[in-house]
Amino acid sequence: MNLPNKLTVLRVLLIPVFVVFLLAADAIGPWSVYAALVIFIVASLTDMLDGKIARKYNLVTNFGKFMDPLADKLLVVSALVCYVAMDRIPAWVVLIIIAREFIISGFRLVAAESGVVIAASYWGKIKTTVQMITIIFMMPDFGGTVVFWIEQVLIYASLILTVVSLVDYMIKNKNVLLNGGKI
Repeated sequence: MNLPNKLTVLRVLLIPVFVVFLLAADAIGPWSVYAALVIFIVASLTDMLDGKIARKYNLVTNFGKFMDPLADKLLVVSALVCYVAMDRIPAWVVLIIIAREFIISGFRLVAAESGVVIAASYWGKIKTTVQMITIIFMMPDFGGTVVFWIEQVLIYASLILTVVSLVDYMIKNKNVLLNGGKI
């Protein structure tokens, strides 16, 4: 297993640790939210780093093409579900985000049956970046009216980019479903 793939696996392994620290502030102490923040930032940076290393040193693998976006989805969705449990984000927003991820994963599975790998798109990468920034910004829960409105703008920007990236994938890959997986 090469370094980019190890970083992807590390990101997946950090998810349960992140969730425990984020949700256990009452049991562990208020500092646990900051531990969760550091873990999330480290996990998010491995996303950027693994891709750069893979491309620079020609270490791109099918495992990486499949697992890297999946690891991102697991990390982001885990945080968003925690925010729903913490009453920090509406459940319907998270459901739309999760539905998009299932649809894109379905597209990728159908394409994979024909030996085609659908890599992450420009809009998908922007969506993931904005979602990660939103999650990071919301984690400390600074409170206040201005912070609340910034959070709302970030949440709905994430939602809009989620829908835009879904439409982009569907348009670019419509032949995946129309032609039995062939692009």
